[in-house]
Order: sequence, then C-alpha cells, then structure tokens
Amino acid sequence: MNKNITTNVIALLICITGIALKSSMILTIGLFALSGAITNWLAIHMLFEKVPGLYGSGVIPARFEDFKRGIRELMMTQFFTEENIDRLLSNDNGNMPDLHLAPVIAKVDLNPSFDALVKVIMESSFGSMLGMFGGQDALSPLKDPFISSMKQSLIELTQQPAFMTLLKDEIEQPDVLTELRDKVEHIVEQRLNELTPKLVKNIIQAMIKEHLGWLVVWGGVFGGLIGFIATLLSNATL
Repeated sequence: MNKNITTNVIALLICITGIALKSSMILTIGLFALSGAITNWLAIHMLFEKVPGLYGSGVIPARFEDFKRGIRELMMTQFFTEENIDRLLSNDNGNMPDLHLAPVIAKVDLNPSFDALVKVIMESSFGSMLGMFGGQDALSPLKDPFISSMKQSLIELTQQPAFMTLLKDEIEQPDVLTELRDKVEHIVEQRLNELTPKLVKNIIQAMIKEHLGWLVVWGGVFGGLIGFIATLLSNATL
C-alpha cells in the first residue's frame, strides 16, 4: 500500500464529503489534511528529484560526490583498518581462515555515516524546508533502517567471489596489511567512480523512502487536527 497516495486520497474524500454535506468543519479538516499531506509529499519528492523552479530540490543527486567520499571514508577508516585485517588473519593452526566478514561488519559503528547524511541534508537548502516538519528530529526514525541496510550492502559486497579471491590472494603475499589495504582501497575507489548521481539517488531512496512515507501520513493527520481546532476557534469567535 502506497502511504502517499492513500493519505492524499483519504484527505480528498474528506473534502468532497464536506462539500456534499455542506459542512464547513469537515471541509476545513479535509483541506488542512490534504495540504499537510501534499506538502510533506512534495518535500520528500524534492529530496530525491529536481523540480524546475524550486531551489534546493534534488539535494541527494546534487550532493552525490559527498556521498561517494563518505562511503569511501566509511570503508577505509572503519572497516578495512589494520586492526580488523590483522584480526581476520589470526588463526592458531596457521591455515588460511574462512573469511566470514559479516561478524566484523556487524560490529562496525555506522552512526557517523548516518550523521554525515543528516548533516548534508540539513546544511543544504532543503534543510530549511525540512525544519517545518521537525527538522533533524524528523530524520531520526530513519537511523536504524539506514544502518541495517548499509550493513547488509557491505556484507553482500564482501561475499562476492571476485572480492574473496582478491582478498585471499593478497593475504598470501608479504607485507599483507599494507598491500591488501591498498588493493581494497583501489577497488573501492574504482567502484565509486562508476557511481552516477542517479545510482546514488536510487541507493539512498531504496533505503529510506519507504520510511519517509510516514511523514505524509502524519502530515495529513496533524493537518486534519489543526483544521479541526481552527474550525472550533472560528466558531467560538462568532
């Protein structure tokens, strides 16, 4: 079920009901709910898509170079550290260890990567618009889904045959830590250079757009409540 469409349709039906019943209260509630839902939907849409004439829209694809740098720093400074690689190579019997990297990824702290994403959004021109709907706090519910999705993506990357073959080949060479890290860094940079603004947008969008849909739902709910209160106040002053 599409939260955006459902919320807007319900708000529109309330408006139609208010017109049909000639009830100013129901109509006002519907209009406020519809305006809240549409405004939040537009804000979410502008986060991912460039809208002609609306400055600051399309912030995710517009800042894709920042995201690429953030991913590279995440991979090289938190995951492929010398400590993690050395721990991976530790094996009491001297044999080549089974390279199951998921437990290591599970322990990586991805909170800084989410904070960096939030910072990019809030420092953009889109941040002032998001401030109307709770500002940085409105993005807080996305932290856990974002971190979970990012860890899953990292696990899938490290399970690819080409990645595992390269890792095992490099482990058998002298100066393994330095050379392995350089090779991995090269692979990461090469892959990141293949990213396009559209691909970065799709990656981020797939992670958080479903959860941002609740902003539309609550925009409609609180808009309707504001409309109800406004009607009561209007009637009280008459």
